[in-house]
Amino acid sequence: MIHPTAIIDPKAEIDENVRIGPYTIIGDNVSIGAGSVIAPHVTIDPYVKIGPGCHIFQYASIGAVPQALKFEGEVTWLTIGANTVIREFATLNRGTGFGGGITEIGEENFLMAYTHVAHDCKTGKGVVMANNATLAGHIIIGDYVIIGGLTAIHQFVRIGDHAYVGGKSAIVKDIPPYVIAAGDRAVLHGLNKVGLRRYDFSEETLGELKKTYRIIFREGIPMKESVDRVLEEVENIPEVVKFVEFIRTTERGITR
Repeated sequence: MIHPTAIIDPKAEIDENVRIGPYTIIGDNVSIGAGSVIAPHVTIDPYVKIGPGCHIFQYASIGAVPQALKFEGEVTWLTIGANTVIREFATLNRGTGFGGGITEIGEENFLMAYTHVAHDCKTGKGVVMANNATLAGHIIIGDYVIIGGLTAIHQFVRIGDHAYVGGKSAIVKDIPPYVIAAGDRAVLHGLNKVGLRRYDFSEETLGELKKTYRIIFREGIPMKESVDRVLEEVENIPEVVKFVEFIRTTERGITR
């Protein structure tokens, strides 16, 4: 299961059902869960935890120290959730002491070739990042978000659950859940109705989200006033509550 040319630190904890290809290097304080496959020529640096059922393709760089000038060599971590796929030449960095100490990749993520996840980022479940999508530091990505290829996301940005980001976008402000965003600089293009239907959102829920979107982004009124109107006029379902709370808690501002 482990190719004889692989170099593995004795302190690494590797399940007996892990496959490791030729010329892969695995450092100390690394753990890899059952059923994972590590292809040839992968580098996994120290302080990385990889869940079960993951597949990391050739030439990926996993857990390198962060590209942050304030990083001083402190012990920080990268965690990768179960059943995640990381394709060729992807780069995932550890966290920083000043940013929380951990970079977290959620379960069932699909990170395509040349994607980059910088220090202290967190992705939810089922996130897809297409080729060359790039996360700067301290970014939070919700569940089931799709990020198109060649997209760059500014540090400290948040992207809400079930959002869809079109390819070749530049994201500098928060993107609410359930919407489509695209462009340089990105703007909103309505609800992600196709994606939401794929995840069995009811037509009633889509209707309430449509009302919410229209009031906040199409009425031309100040954001605080529009949020208050949503609370008065739209049914108080969990998805609407999440949408409103996301907007209320923004620090970078909301993409319009």
